[in-house]
Amino acid sequence: MLQHRAKTDPFPVPNSPAITPKSPRDPRIDVFRGLALVMIFINHVPGNPYEYLTIRNLGFSDAAEAFFLMSGIAAGLAYTPRFMQAQRNKRGLWRAIAPLWKRAWSLYVVQITLSACALGIFAAAYRLTGRTELLTRINMRQVFHNPTEGLIGVPLLTHQFGYVNILPAYSVLLFCAPAAIYLGLRRPRLLFLLSLTLWMLTGIFRLNLPNYPNPGGWFFNPFAWQAIFVCGLLVGLGQRQGKPFFPQSRPLFWASVAFLLLVLAWKYIPGLGTFLNLQMHHLAQAGVPFNITSHDKTFLAAPRFLHILALGYVLSQLAVVMQFSAHRYTAPLRIIGRHGLLIFAAGTVLALACQALMIAQPDAVWMAWILPLVGTIALLTIALLAETSRRNLSERVSVEI
Repeated sequence: MLQHRAKTDPFPVPNSPAITPKSPRDPRIDVFRGLALVMIFINHVPGNPYEYLTIRNLGFSDAAEAFFLMSGIAAGLAYTPRFMQAQRNKRGLWRAIAPLWKRAWSLYVVQITLSACALGIFAAAYRLTGRTELLTRINMRQVFHNPTEGLIGVPLLTHQFGYVNILPAYSVLLFCAPAAIYLGLRRPRLLFLLSLTLWMLTGIFRLNLPNYPNPGGWFFNPFAWQAIFVCGLLVGLGQRQGKPFFPQSRPLFWASVAFLLLVLAWKYIPGLGTFLNLQMHHLAQAGVPFNITSHDKTFLAAPRFLHILALGYVLSQLAVVMQFSAHRYTAPLRIIGRHGLLIFAAGTVLALACQALMIAQPDAVWMAWILPLVGTIALLTIALLAETSRRNLSERVSVEI
C-alpha cells in the first residue's frame, strides 16, 4: 500500500494532530442539505406554485449551488480524518483514497440507473398517451431518434438528460477530492487559490467536458463547479482541524449581508436590474471575462458564485440558525439530509414521473398543486424508512459485538 511517512512528506501538517475527537453532528449540515434536496425536487417539477418558495427567488443562486456547497462540507468532514498524518502512517494513503473513489463509483451507478429510469418513464408515458413531445423533452431526442450515438453517450456521461445531470459533476469532483483534501490539509490557501484560478481559466477559455453526441459541454461544468465544492471542502477541513478557513469577521459578515440585499434589489426593484445588467454588458464589451459579467449557470458566473458564498457565510454566523436546525420541528429535514443520495435519486424519479404526468395531462391544473406535495411526503417517508433501517442495523451490530 502507498504510505507517506512524516520524514518524507513534502508538505507536513503543522503539529500534525492525529484525529480530531469526533464532535456531535452539526445539525445545520443535515437541515440545509435536506432543504436543498426538497427544493431540487420542487424545482424539477416545472410550473408548480411552490417554486416561488425556493432559494432561487432570494437571489442568483439556487438549490444546485447549495447542494454542491453542502456536499463539499460533508466530504471534508467525512473523509478528512483518514488523510491526517497519523492515520496515513498507520493505514496507508490508499485507505484514505478508496472510500472517496468508491463513493464516486456509487454516484456513477446511480446516474446510469436514473438515466434508465428517465427513459423508461418518458417512453411509457408516450406509449400510453401518444404525445410525441415526450420523446424530445429533457434532452432525450438523441436517444429516441439517434439511439446508436445517444446510447454511447449515456454510459460515457457525455449525454445527460435534463434534471438528471448533477451527479456526473459530483462524481468527477469526488474522484479528484483525494488530491484536494491532501493539499487542503497542508496548504489550504494554495488549494483555494488554485481552485479560483481554474474557475477563472474555465470561463476565459470556455473549458468543459464533451457533450457527445450533442455540441457543447456538460450543463454542470465540473471545471467551474469545483470552486463551490472546494469552498465547502475547506469549511469541512477547517472544522475537522479546529481552524476555520473562512474567519469570523464582522466586516465580512456585513459585507455579505450588503451583497445579499443588493442582489434582492437587483432582482426586484424595477429598473435597477436592467441598469446593473447593462453595466455588466459594458464590462463584457470592455473585455472582462463572461463568467464575471453574466449569470451563466454552466460556468458558475460570479454573481451566482458570490451569492451562494455570501448566503452560506451569513447563515453560518447566526446563532439562531443553529437553534433552528436543532429544533424538533426541523427533524424531518435533518432525516432527509442524512440520506442525501437516496433522497436525491428518489426525488429525481418522482420529479420525472410528475413531469410525464403533467405533460400527458396538460389541462389538469390540480397536478401542479398536488403532485409536489405528494412527492415531498414520499421523500420524507423514504427517509424515515431508511433511518429506521439504519438504526435497526446499528442496534443489531451492537448486540452482536
